[in-house]
Amino acid sequence: MTKDFSKATDGTKVISDDPWLEPYAQTLQRRHSHIDYMVNQFKEKEGGLKAFAEGYKFFGFNITNEGVHYREWLPSAHGVTLVGDFNGWNKESHPLERDEYGRWYIFLKNTEDGKCAIPHGSKIKIYVKLQNGNWDYRIPAWIHRVEQTKDNPVFDGVFWNPAQKYTFKHKSPAPPAAGLRIYEAHVGMSSENPEISSYKKFRETVLPQIKELGYNCVQLMAIMEHAYYASFGYQVTNFFAISSRFGTPEELMEMIDAAHEMGLLVFLDVVHSHASKNVLDGLNQLDGSDHHYFHSGGRGNHDVWDSRLFNYSNWEVLRFLLSNLRFFVDKYHFDGFRFDGVTSMIYYHHGLAPACSYDDYFGPAVDEDGLYYLSLANTLLKELNPNIITIAEEVTGMACLCRPIAEGGYGFDYRLGMGIPDKWIELVKTKDEEWSMATISHMLSNRRYKERNISYAESHDQSLVGDKTLAFWLMDKEMYDQMSTTSPITPIISRGMSLHKMIRLITSALGGDGYLNFMGNEFGHPEWVDFPRAGNNESYHHARRRWDLHRDKLLRYHQLRNFDIAMNQLEDKTKWLIDSQAFISCKHEDDKVIVFERAGLIFVFNFHPFKSFSDYRVGSGSSGKYANVLDSDREEFGGFCRIGTTPHFTEAVPWHDRTHSLKVYIPSRTCLVLQKVD
Repeated sequence: MTKDFSKATDGTKVISDDPWLEPYAQTLQRRHSHIDYMVNQFKEKEGGLKAFAEGYKFFGFNITNEGVHYREWLPSAHGVTLVGDFNGWNKESHPLERDEYGRWYIFLKNTEDGKCAIPHGSKIKIYVKLQNGNWDYRIPAWIHRVEQTKDNPVFDGVFWNPAQKYTFKHKSPAPPAAGLRIYEAHVGMSSENPEISSYKKFRETVLPQIKELGYNCVQLMAIMEHAYYASFGYQVTNFFAISSRFGTPEELMEMIDAAHEMGLLVFLDVVHSHASKNVLDGLNQLDGSDHHYFHSGGRGNHDVWDSRLFNYSNWEVLRFLLSNLRFFVDKYHFDGFRFDGVTSMIYYHHGLAPACSYDDYFGPAVDEDGLYYLSLANTLLKELNPNIITIAEEVTGMACLCRPIAEGGYGFDYRLGMGIPDKWIELVKTKDEEWSMATISHMLSNRRYKERNISYAESHDQSLVGDKTLAFWLMDKEMYDQMSTTSPITPIISRGMSLHKMIRLITSALGGDGYLNFMGNEFGHPEWVDFPRAGNNESYHHARRRWDLHRDKLLRYHQLRNFDIAMNQLEDKTKWLIDSQAFISCKHEDDKVIVFERAGLIFVFNFHPFKSFSDYRVGSGSSGKYANVLDSDREEFGGFCRIGTTPHFTEAVPWHDRTHSLKVYIPSRTCLVLQKVD
């Protein structure tokens, strides 16, 4: 690197931290310049990004003291009328007028006695004349409520205007002083009974558990309305409506308010990467064309996901999506967003082709419209509230994705370490003797400088039918009949529980700058997630969480849960997730031992299936007395109490590039955390 980029303001400052980016300086400059141009365009034409993202106050149904204003962008429609219970579904009585931009409008003034012309909770739709002359029903794009009946699988629009509005009582918590510990959760399948659970029940039964477990954030899946329950919420039909299966908007607000009272941040798993193909209850062909909110032709379809792809270059599409983010901040007080399918958004091949090099990140395969939208989304959210956190589900390692936009990045706070759980699943399918300590260390520590990473051993992806949870991969042969504490532990259960604990701790401590767990997996949830569908006779048996298993003290699940609590408590105290990256001093292939230091702690992992080591020397960056603050072999964690709590003292013996060292007893398949004490 010949030029000093450290003070650059043209989008090339990131090169000062990564000289390998210098050949792509022109692309960095061009992208950065275009993001600036777009932001300035919004300032000139819309009064700024924040004003632009208030589209939900203009489009859709907006209620005033005089009546109801309704607007919809339908550029290809040849006629639009508003129909519903309020007018006996009369197709002619309430026509809309079109302006020059393809926006249709109607005003319904209050009744003579001052009541809203459209009753709260009544069904409502638009009746649209298509280009071919046919008329068809559609659900308004900006509607806040849709509902489904048992008799009709197609959702109906619902006019939502309750007399009693919910008032939030608690402010959002400040970002945690320790690391971000995320509990990924699905409200519908959060009951231990075979049923669809509710916001109310989640608030009463699950939120207290999340707090007790030591997580400081709950990430909610499947909140945006989706017609197909088994899609896990990833085939969104109605972007401004929350899932009616789980309850009302006010019940979701109360649930989020309760989480805030507990000090929990609440993130939304937001799906702006694609949309359901549904026509009658989704966005697809809303105005009769295939290019309304989406690209036309093949570019507008994701063949693998069987869904539609947004046109991020369209002004009104940007208004719709950015307003959708602001809506969830303003109305529901979400504290952050996990953006689903970012890889699909930023590549023309949607991640279905290899992409892991700088040439890929700055080459013709990048769909820069998607990249620009995400940059605008991050810019908007930080303008709304600097504390809002954004996370990218991105698998290729796109350079600069999690760097500030001013420096040449795209503004995300974190990316998901998606390669980590896949590697763990690959490893647990092999013999322990074949595990490579170098491979484990590399997969957990290999992340871009100054780009923060959320590590996780497994998420909902690994729990889905067709795959298995880590616990099930490790112990499925005996989980049904050998988890009792009243009988001796078997080799399979002993191995499974040991590795389950070790994998979680090393993933959190070495793998990133935040940590995520999918609900129930902390106690080794058995089996898989399978939503009711035709293939399983519409069964809810696997679309639930067996909380009763960890409550039963005669089963071993509570021991795994105890370890998860202890791990989170120690992280909260020592803050290793926000400390600098760990120093790995030992990756011993024959001994199957990994040793590293982070946040003033020494972590020792012995993955060997049968070798235990007494007086095993490990390096230390400082001298002094060290105490055992956590080990996986304790009785409350299902261990054998072999390690003990005797303090350790360093010696002036350099070891593994460390100035000092100490000796520890580390049994097979155990981990140990040492902390310096006075």
